[in-house]
Formats: sequence, C-alpha cells, structure tokens
Amino acid sequence: MSVVVGYTPGKGGRGSLDLGLQLAHALDEPMAVVTVVPRQWSTPSMARIDAEYGAYARQVAEEAERQAREYLTETTVTVDVTYRAVPGRSIPGALVDVVAELDATVLVLGSSADGQVGRVVVGSTADKLLHASPVPLAISPRDFRSVASEGVTKVTCAFSDSHASVAVVGRVHALAEQFGVPLRVASFGVRGATMYPPLGGITAEDSVLDSWVSEAEAAQRRLVADGVIPESVERVIGTGPSWGDTLASIPWQSGEVLAIGSSSMGPLARVFLGARATKLIRHAPVPVIVLPHEA
Repeated sequence: MSVVVGYTPGKGGRGSLDLGLQLAHALDEPMAVVTVVPRQWSTPSMARIDAEYGAYARQVAEEAERQAREYLTETTVTVDVTYRAVPGRSIPGALVDVVAELDATVLVLGSSADGQVGRVVVGSTADKLLHASPVPLAISPRDFRSVASEGVTKVTCAFSDSHASVAVVGRVHALAEQFGVPLRVASFGVRGATMYPPLGGITAEDSVLDSWVSEAEAAQRRLVADGVIPESVERVIGTGPSWGDTLASIPWQSGEVLAIGSSSMGPLARVFLGARATKLIRHAPVPVIVLPHEA
C-alpha cells in the first residue's frame, strides 16, 4: 500500500507533494512521487529523433526528481519516499497503471496553475482521472501548503439525502477512523438567484431553503438513528447565495479534508462525478478526496 503522487514541475506545483506527504504521514504509508515522461516511438528514426526524444524524457524525469527531492528535504516528517519516471502517451493512463502496480491507497494531484489561489482548480489530467481513477483521488487547492506534521486533522463528508450518499458516509467514517481523526457530516444548499419568478414573492426562495434545511437536518439525524454514524459526530448545514458562499458558511481548519462520493455509472468501480459534486470540488477551500463508486 502506498500514496501515489502525480508530479510534474510547473503543472500542479508543490501542492500535490504537500498533500501527498500529509496523507502518507497520516496513513503511515510510503509515498511514491511519479512523473510521466513522453514515450519513445517503437519504430526507430533514421534522423535520430528517437534518441533526442529519449534524452528529453530523461531530462524531464531528472528535473522533476531534483525539484521534488529539494522540496521534500525541507520537511520535518519522516515518510519513506521513492521517485520514479514512467513512460506514457497518456498521463492519466500511465498513472492508473502505477496505481494498480503499487496497490495505491490514494492518488494525489495538484491543482492547475490557472484559476483562483486557494481553490481546487481541475486541470485536464485531474478531469480525466475524476472519471477513471479506480482509487480515491485527492486534489490539493492551488498553491496549497500543509503542515505535514499535523497529518490530517478532520474529515468532512459531503452528504445529501440519498441511498448512495448514506453509503458514502459509512465509507468516509471508516476513512476518518483510519486517519485517526474526527468525522464531520455536512450538507450544502444554495439559494438560487433565479429559482422562482418575481410573482412568487421575494421571500419564496427563503421559504424553500428553510424547508430544505429542515429536511437536511432530519436526514442527518437518520444517519445516527440508523447506526451509520455515532451521536458524537458533528453535523452541520451550509447555505448561501452561491456555491462559494455556501462552502464558506461553515468553518474549516488547518489539516482538514473534504470527502465526496461519486455517482454510479456502469459496473466498474470508478470515480464519476455529477454536477453537484463537481461544484463542491471547484469551490472547496481545503483538499478534496473523491471516492470511486463501489461496484
């Protein structure tokens, strides 16, 4: 078992290393820093292009390892770290292969360099893996820095009142116990700016949201009554006029992660996100761990 970190200098930055170190320390598992390099063509080139291609791939791998080692030597926690470069024409495909080879517990990526600092920015690699990863996928916010010595301090599970979501809460509860930290269950509701026409009155949306809050609280209480979580688990409701405001309406602490379940799509155990989960990810102020659907 290991924590696999997909790392390429300049693409996702140090955030993936920080989050990988934090998770590996919390799980007491080794960390493998993996850089996918271009695969050489199988047909030899008369113009020695394949040799130049191979030299370029080695340069990419060596520079990635150098930068990762330089950064990780600054840490104060002891984690067994290995470095490897794997050839591949598809970065997501190569990472999935490594996950299977190393029997990874979780795959870690950083946010894209384009987007708001402090938020999870899903780049092209993460986007593909959010639909294909066979293990939980963790993504750090842009420019994320962790205090790795803290490990993980809390796991918040996003919950909606559905059979699938109840099952996710049970799995995230087990994950929090594996980390040895408290679990928090959170439900999020957004007050839509144009949910109802003006004839409905300016208080119509508030009334609907109040009703939703009551239903969400009842659904959370059922988690306790049904034995999914103990009474001691913290339960919160977040609301706001936008997804950003909604997630900001509840407190978050250093070392906390947000866990989200995925939808059922076909017979394979894979991550597959619906629109609601995608919005939660894009507005999360803390690292996100997305669990694949269990076949």
